Amino acid sequence: MFVARWDLDKTYLRTDFDTVRDLLRTALERPDQKRTVPGAAALMRELADADTEIHILSGSPEQLRRRVVEKLELDGVRFASLTLKPNLQNILRLRLRAVRGQLGYKLPALLRRRCELAAYHDDTGALIQEALLGDDAEADAFVYSLYADVCAGEVRGDRLAALLRAGHCYEDDIADTVRIASYLPTGPTVERILIHLDLQSAPSTFDHFGARVVPFFNYLQAAFVLYEDGRLTARAVLRIALELASRHHFDGGALARSYLELARRGHVDGRGIAEIVAEYGNFQEGRRVVAASELSVMIGELGAHAHDVAAAARPSPRVIDYEALIADHNPRRKKVRR
Repeated sequence: MFVARWDLDKTYLRTDFDTVRDLLRTALERPDQKRTVPGAAALMRELADADTEIHILSGSPEQLRRRVVEKLELDGVRFASLTLKPNLQNILRLRLRAVRGQLGYKLPALLRRRCELAAYHDDTGALIQEALLGDDAEADAFVYSLYADVCAGEVRGDRLAALLRAGHCYEDDIADTVRIASYLPTGPTVERILIHLDLQSAPSTFDHFGARVVPFFNYLQAAFVLYEDGRLTARAVLRIALELASRHHFDGGALARSYLELARRGHVDGRGIAEIVAEYGNFQEGRRVVAASELSVMIGELGAHAHDVAAAARPSPRVIDYEALIADHNPRRKKVRR
């Protein structure tokens, strides 16, 4: 089994929470009016079909649960859990920092969901691995990386409490987080952190998080990374590319460049190109495929560059200096109002 933990707003849904008007509009939207980030639903469906357990964790308020569930059902998405933020409860308790804060909400929620897995280990005795998907609009790269290092046993106890305190978390949330973390077996569990560049942040912004974090511009890039990690098949990648071409008007050159751009940053190394090219022949055999010409262009360009994509060296693993990053961990706080 494999686990994917997925943020919702700006990672799966195109939403904007910067003003009260934005919040009201989002709350009043019907499920069929909510817009999905291109390719997100396709990737989620492919992961579910590949025996991946999907857990959704969102900063959206709990009051939106029914509409969120209806939207996911419209998209044909299967998920194991959906965690939404108890903002009304926070307001009633005058916990105003918690309304916008993410660290004190997401980190303990992630740890609780990890504790709730049916098993921590797979049939081989190895710890069940996870991929986490978020975006650059909030603190996802920071929170997910910290979660990964808490699970690995590298940040626990007093150090974890001090970080949460520096991140302006409430004392009861700090105590809960430290306690829940102590229940988990230690070891590497987070295989990949994928950050959707909704704000078009420069990928280099995330270099200090090391090789585990992969910023991506579109969901075909996320699929390519998960494919080379062995979590998706070549056919699944082709189906996601086909959806982007047929429903969202990506051209074949753009699809191929999605892979090559990742290669330049060292996140893929070309080892899967031959299988994708071979699978393309089987994929279209005996049937007419919508947008087949764009897929053909993508396959042609990938095949032409297969021998050139040893690319840049992969980003190196590094020890993350959370104490240095904690003051500026939430990009939203630094956003300039107009």
